[in-house]
Amino acid sequence: MQDKPNSERIADASATNWVDRYAPRAIHPYAKMARWDRPIGYWLLFWPCAISLALAAVARPATGFNFYYLGLFFLGAIAMRGAGCTLNDIVDRNIDGKVERTRLRPIPSGQISVPQAFVFLAAQCLVGLVILWQFNDFTKILGLSSIGLVIIYPFMKRITYWPQLFLGLAFNWGALMGWAAMFGELHYPAYYLYAGAILWTIAYDTIYALQDREDDALIGVKSTARLFGDYAQQISGLFYLGAAILWFLAADGAGAGPVYYWVMWVAPAILAWQILTLKPDQTPNCLIRFKSNFWVGLSFTLALYIEYAI
Repeated sequence: MQDKPNSERIADASATNWVDRYAPRAIHPYAKMARWDRPIGYWLLFWPCAISLALAAVARPATGFNFYYLGLFFLGAIAMRGAGCTLNDIVDRNIDGKVERTRLRPIPSGQISVPQAFVFLAAQCLVGLVILWQFNDFTKILGLSSIGLVIIYPFMKRITYWPQLFLGLAFNWGALMGWAAMFGELHYPAYYLYAGAILWTIAYDTIYALQDREDDALIGVKSTARLFGDYAQQISGLFYLGAAILWFLAADGAGAGPVYYWVMWVAPAILAWQILTLKPDQTPNCLIRFKSNFWVGLSFTLALYIEYAI
């Protein structure tokens, strides 16, 4: 099967994404609105959950690492990332058509109506609710308490230059959820993990938002990429440094030993590479560095898991 022409593909979707290649054409608009063709988003939603589970396993080895919960969190990340993107597209439907990177999204391009989008949003939320109900009562309440953050995030780019902060608050709730699923309560290592993940998100989403700075300025959309201006690279580096420090405190608080610290260097090395090689005015450069955060999450999870397993 040949690749679809570039005019039919959302700007930051891979030419080899599975939706364009294999999914039935009838579901293409819905799959693209849920960003199934751009999996980095649900991976970045999933990794804080996985890291939190691994952190809990290090803190209480006798309880073990729960692979069943890991699978639930992965499915939940796909469902809730899709729901969040659908809500975002509904809210931003009059903005997306004015931005080069987003003008082909299903609502502004006329492939999906707003009522159809609301039905799809409800279906994804229902899947997320079913998954959430597999956990203990404390985790259920904790999960439901994030709904407010999810709802207000799409509006923040109209109100504040810090929408990335609100994305971080909502997107990294899993850093608390994994620990809660294992302990039935929260302790300070989970809070350190959550705080560090928020700083991580502010930095990587600033890098992502660099792609839209010119369009955002023209239509009045705010972002940290615009706020930081010529210092976006340096300030993002400081946020990454803060994330690394908080993650150290989380691991130390959970009782991580030397094995973890021997393996964990990979994650900060990737973050340093991003900042040192970032070219803020080159869209492909920014997108590649943003997507490399998949490996940050994976390496952090594996470092904790190896520490637990050994």
